[in-house]
Amino acid sequence: MNNAYPAASPSRADEAGKLARSRHLMQIAEGAARAVGAPLLAAFRSEMAVDYKRDLHDIVTIHDKNAEALIRDHIFANEPNSAMLGEEGGQVGTGEIQWYVDPIDGTANFARGLAFWCVSIAAVEEGVVVAGVVYDPVADLLFSGDLERSYLNGDVITSKAVSDESRATLITGYPVSRDFRLDGQDVALRRFGDLVETFSTLRRPGSAALSIAHVAAGFVDAAAGFGVNAWDVAAATLILRNAGGRYRPLPLGKVPVGSADYLCPGYVAYGAGADYPTLNRVAQAISDGRTAKAPAP
Repeated sequence: MNNAYPAASPSRADEAGKLARSRHLMQIAEGAARAVGAPLLAAFRSEMAVDYKRDLHDIVTIHDKNAEALIRDHIFANEPNSAMLGEEGGQVGTGEIQWYVDPIDGTANFARGLAFWCVSIAAVEEGVVVAGVVYDPVADLLFSGDLERSYLNGDVITSKAVSDESRATLITGYPVSRDFRLDGQDVALRRFGDLVETFSTLRRPGSAALSIAHVAAGFVDAAAGFGVNAWDVAAATLILRNAGGRYRPLPLGKVPVGSADYLCPGYVAYGAGADYPTLNRVAQAISDGRTAKAPAP
């Protein structure tokens, strides 16, 4: 008897399996993010003690640590073949699926009551980001991505940006005190001034993951940062690219050229159709200057 439909080729079957797998991991990440969203929202704008890590600009709270533990438990319960690198607890587990978790990206905002912070969770297999979630509990915005599409609260999103940088909105945290030390205060402020004068609007809200997610959703045109970690950006890189945006990683002399995008400490994120000469020039100058100062391997 002839089959009504031809059997799928092995390659197509393999791709379908990878997509189903990525969606499964995305759902785990979504569940973990929503599980910590409620307690974080309850703690937001309450009295809380803060501690500091590297310096007085690097804040941590008990809520970061508790949320990371809840996320870890949720992930390992639903996918035992996991390992996780969290901002607060470091690397745990030895599974084949590597998770990158920032329980609160934008802790300084969270601790002070400023409503621009999020939960960021990414799953990586064989060095490739296969699922990601960026969740803003205050606005109840769940950005997510599998291997095929990106979503906002379940609806497919498409990035968009204006073509003229003089009409564009840019999110960047540059410069902070660390950038003054690395680039020189006068140089850093001059570069910042170039961006302020060029772009129609420049904002400094304080969360890389949420900023890039906003570019993916078309809320802003571009974002840039020069001091991020994998747990900050891994999820957002997938969400942005699936939405049609472009992510330009910058090694900044800290990681080898050709390293995975999410491992690079600098980035420029563009909405679909954006390519801004002034931002390109400033980002390249920062990257070249730091690479030149980096110690030889």
